[in-house]
Amino acid sequence: MKRTTIICASLLVLAAAGGCKKKEPAKGAAGSGSAATGGSAATGSAAGSGAAMGSAGAGGAMGSAAGSAAAPADQRVVVKDAGFMTPESVLYDEGGDAYLVANINGSPAEADDNGFISKLTPDGKVAALKWIDGAKPDVKLDAPKGMAISGDILWVADITVVRKFDAKTGAPRGEVKVPRASFLNDVAPADGGGIYVSDTGVDAKFAPAGTDAVYHITADGKVKPLIKSKDLGLPNGLAVSNGSVWVVTFGSGELYEVSMKGEKTAGVKLPKGQLDGFVVGKGGEMFVSSWEGKAVYAAKSAADWRVVLGDVQAPADLGWDSKRNVLLVPQFLDNAVVLLPL
Repeated sequence: MKRTTIICASLLVLAAAGGCKKKEPAKGAAGSGSAATGGSAATGSAAGSGAAMGSAGAGGAMGSAAGSAAAPADQRVVVKDAGFMTPESVLYDEGGDAYLVANINGSPAEADDNGFISKLTPDGKVAALKWIDGAKPDVKLDAPKGMAISGDILWVADITVVRKFDAKTGAPRGEVKVPRASFLNDVAPADGGGIYVSDTGVDAKFAPAGTDAVYHITADGKVKPLIKSKDLGLPNGLAVSNGSVWVVTFGSGELYEVSMKGEKTAGVKLPKGQLDGFVVGKGGEMFVSSWEGKAVYAAKSAADWRVVLGDVQAPADLGWDSKRNVLLVPQFLDNAVVLLPL
């Protein structure tokens, strides 16, 4: 089908990105600063931000409230030439007041043990390029994607395994294998110290595998499907809001809600598809990245999408700095991270 062809072609592009071997050093050096696109040299707050969306509701809409406006595109800060290698995800570590960047460093489906996680300061400086480094003998990290901090653990999706690290030190704290998973992708924290993780449901050749799912992993490592069906549209980005898990899809280009009982609402289409990252920001406002649209969309309700960041190649798994109200956007193919004040 046409949609499947588009998806597979896009994922083959991902496979071609990077490709370094385990012991080959990444380009760039730790300590590189940020280069601003469009004239801004530092992150900061933008006029016009205020209360945004209200609470989530059933049926695919997350409520509405009066308004938040994004900063103009020339306020973005682009952290580039810093040594990133296929950055797939950015997470704001509230406890450490830092940005964590998951670098695949090769193919998204290859178990090459050369993935790494960088640590940035909020002004875009690289504090540690390889804070967690798969090349080290005591660290296993192949192709890290979505991340979440739950309790004192940093959880990282890594192909068919979710790896655990100490959220403060980065030291390994074990792993959880997800049986019959094929392409674990985004991670969102759950109540009780566990997480939810999406399986986008593609195989090593990036063809649909029919394993589409969202799993719940408890703090003690027990794995249970919250929902599992080949009809989930290749689930990617996750967010937990008001007692439900919200999902955006790379395949069908939609947003839907999954209750804690595993009940799925009807999906809502976004302006463009190949959806990747999904975060809920200030006041409950939604932000979704789209590869097809080369954009990040925002909405106060699931039917009212607008572009807050355009002309951005391969925007992947989003993060949100809740302290400064800054959107964090990894550029998968450009080895860069965009910091966008809202």
